[in-house]
Amino acid sequence: MEQELAKVIVGQHEVIEQVFAAIFTRGHCLLEGVPGLAKTLMVSTIARILDVNFKRIQFTPDLMPSDITGTDVLDEDENGRRQFRFVEGPIFTNILLADEINRTPPKTQAALLQAMQEREVTVGRQTFQLEPPFFTIATQNPIEQEGTYPLPEAQLDRFMFNIKVGYPTADEEEKILAAASKGEKQEVRKVLSAKAIVNLQKLVASVAVSEYIIKYVATLVRATRPADPLAPGFVKELVDWGAGPRAGMFLISGGKAMAAMDGRFTVAVDDIRKVAKAVLRHRISTNFQAQAEGLNSEKVIERLLEEIPEPKIDKFE
Repeated sequence: MEQELAKVIVGQHEVIEQVFAAIFTRGHCLLEGVPGLAKTLMVSTIARILDVNFKRIQFTPDLMPSDITGTDVLDEDENGRRQFRFVEGPIFTNILLADEINRTPPKTQAALLQAMQEREVTVGRQTFQLEPPFFTIATQNPIEQEGTYPLPEAQLDRFMFNIKVGYPTADEEEKILAAASKGEKQEVRKVLSAKAIVNLQKLVASVAVSEYIIKYVATLVRATRPADPLAPGFVKELVDWGAGPRAGMFLISGGKAMAAMDGRFTVAVDDIRKVAKAVLRHRISTNFQAQAEGLNSEKVIERLLEEIPEPKIDKFE
């Protein structure tokens, strides 16, 4: 998958690794970065190398929930009898690209909530199951405030990862410009079928997690909550609210994916640290004091990873 993606996307190895980790753990991810960093191209190329259905929704201020979920239309048969028929919306797919998700009002953003959590869509009195695998990859631009609607906390919490897409290095940018100047369209081949992805998801889910790792994850997540007695002093000073239990579940799932992609059968502490920023950055809200000091949730996470010790292992005599 990496080899095929490298034909189109230059660099961004960490971003690609985290997107793969989300795919193999049935997670959803939010890609955040300034315009022109190939976020949409990356997702559409991933869809091209996977033998699955792909739909793209361009979120706009006038988009309605029924434009996503689908709607009932009145049909007339040959005998003149009329009946309602449900026409599926673009959410009935395997990979859903929610492009510029913060451009649409919360009412329309909320149309994704049930699909992302329960893998089903309710329209009127009917509930439809979504075919596995299903994952949402959303993009948003962090710099423009005009005409945007920030995602509510409940919606943000549905995303396993919040992935920051950064600028390329000097060498990577030269390669991008050289490829663009040639004007050649790179063809990619399909690598994985929908059935293979589901099997890989089962395989990743079976990766072993020790009590040692569970204890470390629980300690790390609880340390983000200012009301918790075990939270460090700087968290109580700088954080309004911290991560919930879902963050711990996603840390373990992300750790499993990292271990499996590295060819290991058990999760290590380094796997948890590798995904910690992507899992926690949108689940920690810093207060005014932190903003005044120029600190964001990422700085808090970095400090937590330095200060939270690994659990002690009981030694057998």
